[in-house]
Amino acid sequence: MHALQYEITLPADYDMGVIRDRVAAKGHLLDDFPGLGFKAYLMRERGVDGSPVNQYAPFYLWNTAEGMNSFLWGPGFQGLTDDFGRPVVQHWTTLAYEAGPAVDAPPKAAVRHRAPLAEGARIADLATGLLDDAAALSRVDGAVGVTVAVDPRHWEAVTFSLWAHEAPAERGEVFQVLHCSTPERDRLVRGRSW
Repeated sequence: MHALQYEITLPADYDMGVIRDRVAAKGHLLDDFPGLGFKAYLMRERGVDGSPVNQYAPFYLWNTAEGMNSFLWGPGFQGLTDDFGRPVVQHWTTLAYEAGPAVDAPPKAAVRHRAPLAEGARIADLATGLLDDAAALSRVDGAVGVTVAVDPRHWEAVTFSLWAHEAPAERGEVFQVLHCSTPERDRLVRGRSW
């Protein structure tokens, strides 16, 4: 599985209604996209939930590299780049996906927690700790799902969680979920992905 996210940071006075309208008009276009586990259409508003910026920052969990490549090199991503410029796409190797007790509820909030992996620590021990933390977080009431992934180029871990209610007091950046496309969520490997 492949996790990716891009962030489009917008001016402080940007009308975030434009992003809401964009997602309302186009969000459904990936509801049946082959190879996509889920896409959470995320937004942060300056001054809301502690956000210092206005930002559109969708998060994807792909079942297949073919699906991810079809999106990145296809008309959907091209439309985004035509409207906002080509963003840097962050990409992580997925360690695990865990469904939560609210897996069938529409998510309302998301939390992204990023942390560097400790220098000198054994890789297997780091992975075990990340997997244990994701499993524990996925059991919290209201959790829709939790993804934990690593960027091995920079040795950074990201834990991304979706919530059926307002985000709990977890560490990390809080996003509003405007829509969630889940065409192949039922095909996502649960637990450790190797």
